[in-house]
Amino acid sequence: MITYEEVRVPVAGGELAVLRWPAREPGAPVVLALHGITANALSWGPVARLLDGRVTLVAPDLRGRAGSSSLPGPYGIAAHADDVAAVAAALGTGRVVLAGHSMGAFVAALAAVRHPERFGPLLLVDGGIGFPAPTHLAPDELMTAVIGPAMDRLSMTFPDRAAYRSFWQAHPAFADAWSDEVDAYIQRDLTGEEPALRSTCRIEAVRTDGIGLFDEEVLTAVRKLPVPATLLWAQRGLMGEEQGLYDESRLAAADLGGTRVTPVAVRDVNHYTVLTGDAGGKEIARRLLDLSGA
Repeated sequence: MITYEEVRVPVAGGELAVLRWPAREPGAPVVLALHGITANALSWGPVARLLDGRVTLVAPDLRGRAGSSSLPGPYGIAAHADDVAAVAAALGTGRVVLAGHSMGAFVAALAAVRHPERFGPLLLVDGGIGFPAPTHLAPDELMTAVIGPAMDRLSMTFPDRAAYRSFWQAHPAFADAWSDEVDAYIQRDLTGEEPALRSTCRIEAVRTDGIGLFDEEVLTAVRKLPVPATLLWAQRGLMGEEQGLYDESRLAAADLGGTRVTPVAVRDVNHYTVLTGDAGGKEIARRLLDLSGA
């Protein structure tokens, strides 16, 4: 793992916790990276290592998670997009490359539409392209369909950090892809005292954000992008299953032909390891270096 610093950035209602992995050289390009719905900024740790100091990587804990868990609502994708614009403004470096994983990709797309003066090209990692919500599902049923077991974890308690580690090591997506970086990422999620440790993720934030993925403004953001975007989609899904969130037929149905989005498949990774594993992380790092001109 490489060294990062944690800073606070003023946003509506308080301050956002932001991790910063500095570049080796002053004046290097800056990349702003966004995590998924129940994740935190350290999910980008493996990519930071692979970037090897060639850019400055900045990743916030989004509102309602980890170091930003105390921030109050309103939550939702638009609120995150405005928070991210505040982070970009605080950087004082002009327009930056913006990357997002899973829900973070939806936030990135909307941020680029709402704040085009802040962001350059986008890298969307297994997210950002949405589909209309099934009309027969109630909101909580919709949340189960979106993130499934991840929502259950938010109501669980754990006797110690080793128990939380064991919980995640048993997850099918991480069965063959555990690392010290993944451990640091999941441990950042814990709060409280033993024997009742729990996730920092605020359930109301996750529920609001999950349902908000189906808002019209969010679903149409990729069709209004002022900048080009690359979508890196994982071959396998959230539980390591063969069917990923995207495939050729689903992307064809999304009809991206009139957009500025270029889809690229990443083989032999799942929804998590496309970001936290070496194969996916190398592809992300390579793309970010290219997009930033580093």
